[in-house]
Amino acid sequence: MIDIKFLRENPEVVKENIKKKFQYEKLPLVDEVIALDAESRKAKQEGDDLRAARNRISKEIGALMGQGKKEEAEAKKAEVAAGAKRLAELETQEGELQEKITKIMMAIPNIIDPSVPIGKDDSENVEIEKYGDPVVPDFEVPYHADILDSISGLDKDSAGRTSGNGFYYLMGDAARIHSAMISYARDFMIDKGFTYCIPPFMIRSSVVNGVMSFAEMDAMMYKIEGEDLFLIGTSEHSMIGKFKGQIVNEKSLPVTMTSYSPCFRKEVGSHGIEERGVYRVHQFEKQEMIVLCKPEDSMEWYDKMWSYTVEFFRSLDIPVRTLECCSGDLADLKVKSCDVEAWSPRQQKYFEVGSCSTLGDAQARRLGIRTKGENGTYYVHTLNNTVLATPRGLIAFLENNVNADGSINIPQALRPYMGGKEKILPTVK
Repeated sequence: MIDIKFLRENPEVVKENIKKKFQYEKLPLVDEVIALDAESRKAKQEGDDLRAARNRISKEIGALMGQGKKEEAEAKKAEVAAGAKRLAELETQEGELQEKITKIMMAIPNIIDPSVPIGKDDSENVEIEKYGDPVVPDFEVPYHADILDSISGLDKDSAGRTSGNGFYYLMGDAARIHSAMISYARDFMIDKGFTYCIPPFMIRSSVVNGVMSFAEMDAMMYKIEGEDLFLIGTSEHSMIGKFKGQIVNEKSLPVTMTSYSPCFRKEVGSHGIEERGVYRVHQFEKQEMIVLCKPEDSMEWYDKMWSYTVEFFRSLDIPVRTLECCSGDLADLKVKSCDVEAWSPRQQKYFEVGSCSTLGDAQARRLGIRTKGENGTYYVHTLNNTVLATPRGLIAFLENNVNADGSINIPQALRPYMGGKEKILPTVK
């Protein structure tokens, strides 16, 4: 959510930003909110004038009563009563107007960074750089579900009976690799100086509305029936929510935290849920990182954060690339975002394994997260980035470490988490 003062003073900038995001249907919202804001400020001014008059007249009543001028005092009391009635009407009007303004402001997209490429959708995202050589082996790399089946590591049939489509059981060494990757990702980020955290896995609607758009919420989140609680789709939501309504000590900035959590997503829309594999599922696990910082430091942290994900995957012998998200692919709260994609030797193309975003002060403004410095109180900037989301990360690991004989290499970085094991052999069936 952008600053209403900025919108009021720069309506054409806001409209141009909406055009860059190809959300032309939202252009009328700018003029609508400006009109409502003017009406709200007018009501507020009249209310302030009435409050000032009430205070002045109350003093006059006291003086008149002291002078024995009861009739004049009663006339002043009637004036106060009339003002009180009008003031109550104005306060109701102000509340209704502010509710309308807030609803519209939450629909207007954040101002994107000038460096963001202009494009309609993810097909126009721009490759920034590749890291590691994308190898195509001289044997056919099996589908990841088949690799998992070869080590007796995946049971979707049972998951279908217990939970339905989009769920899975990971078994044996597959489950162990999955957990090893998560544990390694945790320690990797701790070594980078981030504070480890296990956050709540459910959040209230006030936090949901603070960290994402309504459209994203409807498409992603599961609501707990009969409760004001939602299952998190990513732990950044409860991590940022931790600071809701707080004034963070400026000396403590930047706040750098890394979190583990299970994540739950509806995954509604055109992509659908995989029947056989585990690329797109309703439940997964994630190691995340978030940063709260001063506005002038946010771009520096943005570059650091995505580079950590690149470094993590390269330490597992997985080639990756970074992809700059274009304007039309950015969620409304995002200022700038890039995806980290892993190489798939089976498909001979890259696929997304992580995403890094800076949201400016949009989330902080919605949630009331501020800090206080020499120049007064201001909103912090918030950033988030995926270290590892798996089983998607597990897919990248399997495809890039499977051998022609079906065995799977364990990279050096993971061996301490796998009891020193260097290879996983296919199961004899």
